[in-house]
Amino acid sequence: MCQHTNDLVFSEERKNALEIRLLTERDAETLWKFRMVALETDPWSFVESPEELQRMPVEKYAQRVRSGEAGNFIFGAFERDELMGMVGFYQEVPAKRRHKGWIWGVFVAPNARGRGVAKALMLRAIEKAKTVSELDMLLITVSVGQPAPRRLYESLGFRSIGIEPRGLKIGAQHVDEEHMVLGFSRGN
Repeated sequence: MCQHTNDLVFSEERKNALEIRLLTERDAETLWKFRMVALETDPWSFVESPEELQRMPVEKYAQRVRSGEAGNFIFGAFERDELMGMVGFYQEVPAKRRHKGWIWGVFVAPNARGRGVAKALMLRAIEKAKTVSELDMLLITVSVGQPAPRRLYESLGFRSIGIEPRGLKIGAQHVDEEHMVLGFSRGN
């Protein structure tokens, strides 16, 4: 059982405080390196490849974090100043799609898994997304071979809206992707 106190999540023993905070431009290099670990560790969980990230300079990542002012943000989970997990969000831009937001890049370092880090990050992202103007649904995609993330998303209220056959391809191999949605009311 975890307790939330402002931006800190404590284990029951309170020995390993986990700070969850919005990432800023100052975190760009740390985020870039962490993203590379994610892409190399779980290649079927992400659309981007390590080679594509390698071609993107850290300065471009700083720009991506800076865009947080326009309905986009990235949360990081830190333990003793080490990035242990991340989750990103962006709102669609076209007027007819501004009611949709996407959760992306959910990743927890292998040595921090099974401790509620992903759930804490997702709860913070959902909470903040609900404050975004015009937004009334969140979308997320998960590889069908990833039952733990799927169970987490279902526990948070996401429901399946379909399977995209062969959604990702690495070399000659394919994997299906499941699209999920979480709707929320704006009181109208």
